[in-house]
Parts: sequence; structure tokens; C-alpha cells
Amino acid sequence: MNKVKVLIVDDAALMRKLLTEILSSSPKIEVVGTAADPFIARDKIKQLNPDVITLDVEMPRMDGITFLKNLMRLRPLPVVMISTLTEDGADVTLEALESGAIDYIPKPKSDFEHSLGDYTKDIIEKVITASKVNVSKVEKQVKAIEKMKVNPKLSVDEILSGKSKPFLNTTDKFIAIGASTGGTEAIKEVIMALPSDVPGIVIAQHIPASFSTSFARRLDEYSNLRVKEARQGEQILPGHVYLAPGDKHLMVKRTGAKYVCDLNDGPEINRHKPSVDVLFRSVAQSAGPNAMGIMLTGMGADGAQGLLEMKEAGAFNVAQDEKTSVVWGMPGAAVKMGAVEKELPLDRVAREILNYARAASK
Repeated sequence: MNKVKVLIVDDAALMRKLLTEILSSSPKIEVVGTAADPFIARDKIKQLNPDVITLDVEMPRMDGITFLKNLMRLRPLPVVMISTLTEDGADVTLEALESGAIDYIPKPKSDFEHSLGDYTKDIIEKVITASKVNVSKVEKQVKAIEKMKVNPKLSVDEILSGKSKPFLNTTDKFIAIGASTGGTEAIKEVIMALPSDVPGIVIAQHIPASFSTSFARRLDEYSNLRVKEARQGEQILPGHVYLAPGDKHLMVKRTGAKYVCDLNDGPEINRHKPSVDVLFRSVAQSAGPNAMGIMLTGMGADGAQGLLEMKEAGAFNVAQDEKTSVVWGMPGAAVKMGAVEKELPLDRVAREILNYARAASK
């Protein structure tokens, strides 16, 4: 079996050494070289022909985003970003995913020695997964989203500030979405294609706590819907999207005639928090036939069992097809379990949501 050839690009010598040791510990990976900046990396890519690049965001001479954009334009390769777990780091990392990066891994924390095993397993898994991704899929997704871009959405606060009590609506239907690797861009493509009067949407995306706020803000800026991080007890309203915070499980529960968000601080499920299985099971138990389930691109199988439970409870379920998925792990597992009614290319998922909404309103 051929090993995955990796080039590590990071300006910090200690980080290059650490990543080399971690990745080299896998018999499936060969670190073929390291580079302290993008200019050195450019030459080493030509010399070493790597399968995957790990790329630091902040580097001298040329930042990681600029290098990534040049790379995707001139010689597309799978890239895993190495990011700091800060709000600024989250914004830049999300920009990297928008620009064609496959995935990201946070830089080790100060107590790294206590979590070495989990970190090693995660980065090895993500690099091996990235090596199997067809980069042209990512490029197509990036271009599709670029065509959909609209002007930033400004609120009335730009003209007149003021507070008032919100009008409360109720809905008997809502949509639950789960995703992981490649999911931030897949979710964005779906959300940007929806009008403001669709049923409420709840989302569990595998994402760190420091990233979820930035991700919700970016979705809100470029969509017709009101996108926000879910809060405890918040009612699920039409035209609104509720994203699971990166350090909590999101569940849905019925309270009287309305559905509300229920946040849970329990342990990781399937090594994830938020977990898609947790969201989908709660939807199966609280909503049954009053919900639609959607599984988008992602590594692993989190959510497949929960989606099956939704189907058994009467929900209508859709999975992204293999051709358009960056990684067909989660949707593939759901399909193989018999948990979905339809497999659809990503650009048809929003249309299916609209079909569901129209049928539900009759």
C-alpha cells in the first residue's frame, strides 16, 4: 500500500517537528518534507509531489490564505489547515474552507501532553481522509457558492436602533441537518438557496466551540434566513436557523404547541460534541413525522443511527449523494442503513426542502 505523502508548512520549527513526529507515527503516512513559509513550500511541492499539505494560517512573507488561494488556482491539492482556537483563528479558518481547504485541526493546547492520544488520532485521520478527497469536488462547491454571493445583510439598526418584544409564531414542521468534514460549505450552499419563509432549521455540525459563533455569523450575513447559535429554551421559528454551539449537544423538545432548543453538556457521543446522533434522536422522539432529516458530507458515521430512528418515527429523510460529498462517510452510512428516502446532489437539497415545506403547508 502506498503511503500518504505529506508536506508540512509552518513557520514554527517546534510545530514542524511535532507534526512530523505525530504524522510519522502512522504506518500509512510519510512526511516527505517541511517548509517554513509558502515560498519554500512552493518549491518543495514541485520537488516532492505531496498528496496532502498541512498549512499554518499565520506565516511570514505570505499568509496561509493567500498561499491556499494561489495553490487551488495553480495546482489544487488537499489541504488541512492548522488553526488557533481563537475567534480570529476561526474566521480565518472558515475563510480557508471557503477557499478550498478540505479540513482543519486546531493547534495543540498548552496541556497538550494530556491529550496527545486524541490529537494524534484526529490529525492522522483527517490527513488520511483528505488524501482520498477529489479536490475538484471542493472546487466546484466553492465556485457554486461564489455565484450565489449576495451583499452583506444589514439590519434596521443601521438606521434606527430600538428594542421590541418579538412576535411569536409556531410551526408544526422543521428541518434537522447534520454534517462534518466539508459541511461548513455544504451547509452554506443549502442555506443561501432558501427563502426567508421556510420552516425552522436546526443544525449539528462538528465544529470547535470557538468556531461556531463565527460560523453562525458568516451564515447569517449571506443568507435570507436569521442564523444564530442555539440558546437554551429558544423557540424554533420559521425563517430561523439554530446552530449547535461547538461545546454543547443540541436537542429538540416539544413544549406545548411549540418546539424549542435544548442544550446538553453531556459527554462526547461518537467522539463528537455536538453529535448529530444526539440531535436526530431527540427529533425522532419529539417530532417524528413533523420533521425532515438531512445528512450532508462528513467523515465517520455519526448521525446515521439517529436518522434511522427519525425515519422509523415517520420523518422524511434525505442524504447528500456520494458524487457531490467531500467525504461520503456519514451520508453513506445512513444510506447503507436504509435511513433515507432520497439521495440527492448538494445543489438539489434546498429544492427538496422547499418541496417538503410546500407539502407540509397543504
